Amino acid sequence: MKKILIAILLVFALITFSFPDSALAAGDATKGEAVFTANCNACHLGGENLLNPEKTLSKEVLEKYEMYSAAAIKTQVTNGKGAMPRFGGRLKPDQIENVAAYVLDQADKW
Repeated sequence: MKKILIAILLVFALITFSFPDSALAAGDATKGEAVFTANCNACHLGGENLLNPEKTLSKEVLEKYEMYSAAAIKTQVTNGKGAMPRFGGRLKPDQIENVAAYVLDQADKW
């Protein structure tokens, strides 16, 4: 019985830690799209980056700059960085969570 329980726990741990953060993003990508459209499209329409064309929101680029996770995106959106303003005072935490889910959901398509 112990061996079965250990095997089940091992499988659960492997599944849990094998998926990238994008698969585990807690936000709602559908709601995030509306927030993104209202707040981010001016600079990031279609996943592009108007101010720095090399730093798009595509999966490849997000991975390159270690931004392909809900945590990294939420930090960037909340605190801003470089030319990107902080949205922590404008958006609620759940809206930021939803934007992160939307960006991760769209990253493969951009």
